[in-house]
Amino acid sequence: MVKASKMRQRKDGFNHTPIWKRLRRDYVLYLLVLPAFIYIFIFNYIPMYGVQIAFKEYMPGLGIEASPWTGWDNFERFFASPDCGTLIWNTVILSVYQLVASFPIPIIIALMLNQCNSIGYKKFVQNVIYAPHFISIVVLIGMMQIMMAPNSGVINTLITALGGEPIFFFGEEGWFRHLYVWSGVWQSTGFNTIIYISALAGVSYEMHEAAIVDGASKFKRILYIDFPSILPTAVILLIMAVGQIMSIGFDKVYLMQNSINMPVSEIISTYIYKKGILDTDYSFSAAVGLFNNIINFVLLISVNGLSRRVSGNSLW
Repeated sequence: MVKASKMRQRKDGFNHTPIWKRLRRDYVLYLLVLPAFIYIFIFNYIPMYGVQIAFKEYMPGLGIEASPWTGWDNFERFFASPDCGTLIWNTVILSVYQLVASFPIPIIIALMLNQCNSIGYKKFVQNVIYAPHFISIVVLIGMMQIMMAPNSGVINTLITALGGEPIFFFGEEGWFRHLYVWSGVWQSTGFNTIIYISALAGVSYEMHEAAIVDGASKFKRILYIDFPSILPTAVILLIMAVGQIMSIGFDKVYLMQNSINMPVSEIISTYIYKKGILDTDYSFSAAVGLFNNIINFVLLISVNGLSRRVSGNSLW
């Protein structure tokens, strides 16, 4: 009977042991996970109670419960707003541009570093590309403004020395998205590279030895050994990135924003901040935020299901 139970468990992939037995057997592991569950419950699930203000005309003096219901009025107001299309377009373009630019670079660097024979050079490169991760957003924007100043910036000084005209980087719409995305690539590449290097560390060297004996070049070993080994990790990170495609943080965009680049820099997160905090229109900003999160949720479910069917890798 025990063998039949184990065979059935292996066959369908599920553990049929009663949950109370698993809790009793692995209680130490569950205790280790408990603080994380408590943290998520307190800071992620309990605040969901306040989502209902998106369907109300929230009045701080009355509180959430006593505030009058308005139904879908806040959502209709957003969709009828002339800013709706521009906000969604700016958010999607900026996020997709960031995803396309930032996703493959850490994979390429990790594959190259994995083939590097010099341990000292490998560590040096890792430290150099990882260091920008520790720079805060405020400091980063300050550095960019100083280096790209029209008159005294290092970049414009170099352009002028080469016979060009100074460029007002923060004063032209066309430069905003490029500055935002590539400064983010510079800042995040090192951290993401570490994830892929960790995945490559689990590749057996015997596979490389066998490939070398068969006459495989470095490129073929990268293509047929290293890349397939990090593909599941890359797929998971891609799913998570697509699931957050509408959730660009407002802090960096807000710091780079000015009256000149506003037509391309105003995104949903900055709009929510201005409406909710500056204009104290809490219900409307909550409705816009809820719409944004629903889009992310739908994208996450869709991409996860597509990945599971195509590659067999998924979050669940």
